[in-house]
Amino acid sequence: MQEVIKEMNLIKKEVMEIEAVAQLRRQASSIPVGPLTNSSIVKDNMMVGFDEVFLEVLDKLTGYQLSREIIPITGMGGIGKTTLARSLFQNALVKDHFDIRAWTTISQTYNVRETLRQVLFHASGDSSGDLSEEELGEKLYKFLYRRRYLVIMDDIWSVNVWEKIKFFFPDNGNGSRIIVTTRLSNLSFKLNESYRVDMNFLDEANSWDLFCKTVFGKEGCPLEFEEIGKNIVANCKGLPLSVVMIGRLLAKSQRTREYWMLIEQNLNSIVINTNDKFCLKTLRMSYIYLPNYLKPCFLYMGIFKEDSSIRVSMLEKLWASEGFLKPRSGKSLETIAQENLKELVDRNLVLVDKLGSIGNVKYCKIHDLLRDLCLKEVGKEMFYHFFNRDSLISSHARRVVVVDNGYFLRDRLPSSPSCARSIIFEYYRTNECWRRKAPLPHNCRLLRTFKAYNNDGVASDNYLLDNVFKLVNLRYLAVKATQNSEIPSSVHLLWNLHTLIIHCPDDFIVPIENLKLHRLQHLVFCNRKVILPVLDPRIGDDDDSAIMENLQTIRGVKNLFLDEEVVKRIPNMKKLCLTYIRRCETNGGR
Repeated sequence: MQEVIKEMNLIKKEVMEIEAVAQLRRQASSIPVGPLTNSSIVKDNMMVGFDEVFLEVLDKLTGYQLSREIIPITGMGGIGKTTLARSLFQNALVKDHFDIRAWTTISQTYNVRETLRQVLFHASGDSSGDLSEEELGEKLYKFLYRRRYLVIMDDIWSVNVWEKIKFFFPDNGNGSRIIVTTRLSNLSFKLNESYRVDMNFLDEANSWDLFCKTVFGKEGCPLEFEEIGKNIVANCKGLPLSVVMIGRLLAKSQRTREYWMLIEQNLNSIVINTNDKFCLKTLRMSYIYLPNYLKPCFLYMGIFKEDSSIRVSMLEKLWASEGFLKPRSGKSLETIAQENLKELVDRNLVLVDKLGSIGNVKYCKIHDLLRDLCLKEVGKEMFYHFFNRDSLISSHARRVVVVDNGYFLRDRLPSSPSCARSIIFEYYRTNECWRRKAPLPHNCRLLRTFKAYNNDGVASDNYLLDNVFKLVNLRYLAVKATQNSEIPSSVHLLWNLHTLIIHCPDDFIVPIENLKLHRLQHLVFCNRKVILPVLDPRIGDDDDSAIMENLQTIRGVKNLFLDEEVVKRIPNMKKLCLTYIRRCETNGGR
């Protein structure tokens, strides 16, 4: 009865919280914030945090270089590209410097004729609605000839539009400039190989300054709201659009601590859904315009916890095991994965978190609002299914993400879902006493990916490996093995396996049958104390079947007998991390 009462109280509390959030959303939607477009933000002249960038580009616009120059401004959607361009466009010095100024918005579905018509109209006041594309271009060229002009092309998504209209913008040798705003970093390189402006996130101080100016104007923030306000700003993660949007909402709403606390607790949901979902639409454009081969790679980022730093090598292996990567042009899946990640970074959808020693991206992350966008798109497309204490898992679910690793979930999981292609445990318990031996799913013969361990020290279940041979379609397996556990000799039946990651007990022995896993590419043991006689030429056969041509990574192996014969068995090895331990003769130590 006590347990039932406790559960009922928790349900009552949750219902009250849901009702409070619903009331908050109703209040937010009823506040006349006004159309929150980029131009409306500029009207307040809030170029907070971008003063140096503004002066740098201003110097480029009014500098001594006489040839026509393209100035690309790149960055994530909502980071302030258009705001910066508008501020420059309306600057008094810029107005005096250029004879002609014109603005056009390209967007995703561009129209060359309409683009030329907009530029001509803003430059000369001539609409010329009945002229053809060629006639408009010729008329624009003649009007711009021998004049110093500034043209801003906002929100360009393809270099093709510039290739089609560039002939109509003469290089008069008088310092004419063209500013292009884009979310695609690689596109900006095509427009100008030597110079571009990268818009970065606001730091904590500038985010707070922008927030205060948006909410309180010239007044300072009252002391009673400062702590809550700074928490709200911190959760915006430096994105100006998010800071301004939530600031405008608070500026028009009741100033009570209770209301601000509700905003703090439900920030992303409020930002995404306030003001006709303007923020969601702004960010969603980046997703819609992704090529089809990149969409699943981007949506997959939503399975990772908020603010988590994602190891790129793990992410790329998961993409491969999920079947997102298709061989093309004779490239390996590893190369294709690296190219896909680079393209997502270039599109400002994935952020670089940490570089490796050779300049490669070692860790990446995703902004909270983009993660929320992922989750919304996942819900529409049923891309993967989140499994927690409140959800029922469908037997037809293809991808399952376990987000609440309670004992009742673990016990329900082995027998379902029978159609699952992947099961990902992304949220782990930190209470050691909850850990116990767990069986691998035994009714998922179609399973390709089973990830139940992260090499980050967080507690996770210990898995029995005795029935691993039943998962014959596995490509990726990452688990923590139980004490005194061992890989069964039947492991050779996992003929599709390309990644095997095991956190295992000391002196864990890998059987000779691993030699038969000819597709195995990555063999990782997380405790660095594994005995691997599998490659010892003194054990087993020396025929061609012992050569593991696809093996690229071995980590966590101790005292491997490494000689020329062993090297011949692993001809394509790229990463080799071995540990050698010797006994001290004096005291028996290591």
